[in-house]
Amino acid sequence: MSLYYKLSILMGFVVVVSNYLVQFPINHLGLNEILTYGAFSYPITFLITDLANRAYGKPVARKVVYVGFIIGIILTLVVSTNFSEIISIRIAIGSGLAFFIAQNLDVQIFDLLRKKSWFIAPLTSSILGSITDTFLFFSIAFYATGIPWVTLALGDLAVKLLISLAMLLPFRLLLSKIKDYTENSSSTFRL
Repeated sequence: MSLYYKLSILMGFVVVVSNYLVQFPINHLGLNEILTYGAFSYPITFLITDLANRAYGKPVARKVVYVGFIIGIILTLVVSTNFSEIISIRIAIGSGLAFFIAQNLDVQIFDLLRKKSWFIAPLTSSILGSITDTFLFFSIAFYATGIPWVTLALGDLAVKLLISLAMLLPFRLLLSKIKDYTENSSSTFRL
């Protein structure tokens, strides 16, 4: 199986897991109105997009986003959407729109910054993508529901930003395995 398919399937899996986990606030240390479990898994999607972008460039990274989007939406609808509850439907819609917009923003920003120091493109694109995704998702999914969506969004965003920083480590470690597509148009991922 090629890297493209592995990244696409992994993207869909992470989206489904995150969509499921965002329904559960962390009920420890008074964090139930500030943070959900989805904040810990979702930032991995930006790592996946950035690896695809570094290895193959913007067109293939967009394809990974599209395939991941389709897999994520289909599985979210099947696995975690309760069609008798409007909140569940709003989570699915919010997730899809936020994911699609934020991931495409990430691809574009990464591509614009790819020639800078190794950490500039993934960090900047992940941070801006996380901000966009968080506020789109939480406002669509939870606005006017009685759920404290603004505080949940801010708590999730804080964790996502910290994880974006942490994702620089695996990105850097995998850079030695990835040939930048701009160096050789037939780049490969060697593991």
